Amino acid sequence: MSAQLYAAGAAGNMADNKPQIDFATVLAAAVHDMKNSLCLMMQSIENLSDNLPHGDNNVQRRLADVHYESSRLNTGLVQLLSLFRSELDALPVNIDECFLDDLMDELVASNHRYAQQKDIEIDVNVEPDLCWYLDFDLVYMLLNDVLINAMRYGKSAIRLSASSCSDGLHITIEDDGPGYPEGMLEAQDIHMQDVQIRQGRTGLGLFFARLIANTHSRNGIRGKIELSNGGSLGGSVFKLNLP
Repeated sequence: MSAQLYAAGAAGNMADNKPQIDFATVLAAAVHDMKNSLCLMMQSIENLSDNLPHGDNNVQRRLADVHYESSRLNTGLVQLLSLFRSELDALPVNIDECFLDDLMDELVASNHRYAQQKDIEIDVNVEPDLCWYLDFDLVYMLLNDVLINAMRYGKSAIRLSASSCSDGLHITIEDDGPGYPEGMLEAQDIHMQDVQIRQGRTGLGLFFARLIANTHSRNGIRGKIELSNGGSLGGSVFKLNLP
C-alpha cells in the first residue's frame, strides 16, 4: 500500500472514530454556566451598591442600570434554557399550592433596588388569602420579565394585581408608560419561525410567556396571556390567565 493510500485510510478511520458532538446539549450547558456567572455578578453589584457611601446618587444610578441589564440578560438565558428543555419535552413543571401574596412580595423585593433608583412606586393589590395551584418558579420568571420591562418604560407607577374569576386566576401588571407598540400587540400570537430579528423584535419574551402559560392546564383549558393598552394607569397592560 502506498504512503498516500495509507494516510488516506488512517484519516478516514480517525473521522469514523471521531466522537459526535451534540451542539444542542453543549449550548444548554454553556447557557447554564453563563446564567450562574451572571447571578454571581448581580450579587456582587448588589453588595457593592450596599457598601457605597450614601449620597453618591450618580454611581448608585449607574450600578442600578448595570444590575437591570444583567437581569435582562439573565432572563434571556433562562428563557433560552427553558425553550431548549421544552423542545426535548423535559421542561420541569412543578404544580403546587401558591399564595399570591408571597409571589408578589418576592417580585417586589427582587426589583426594589431598580424601582427605587427609577423613583417608581409599585402598588400591589391581591385578593385576600388568594392561593392557586401553579408552578411558582416558572410563573415568577414570566412575571419578573414583564415587571423588569414595565420598570424600563414606566414613568412613576406600576400596579401588580391578582384575583380569582369565573374562568380562573388573573394576574395583571400595568404601568403608566407609553404602552405596547402596535406591532407588539399584533404579534401576540407570533410563532418563533415568524420572528423579525432584523427589525429588532425577536419575539422570545412573548413566546416564552405563552409557553409558561400553556404549561398550566385544567379540564382541557390552558393558560394564556393577553396584551393591551390603557388600564388603570394608562400604559401597557399584561395579563396572565391561569385555569
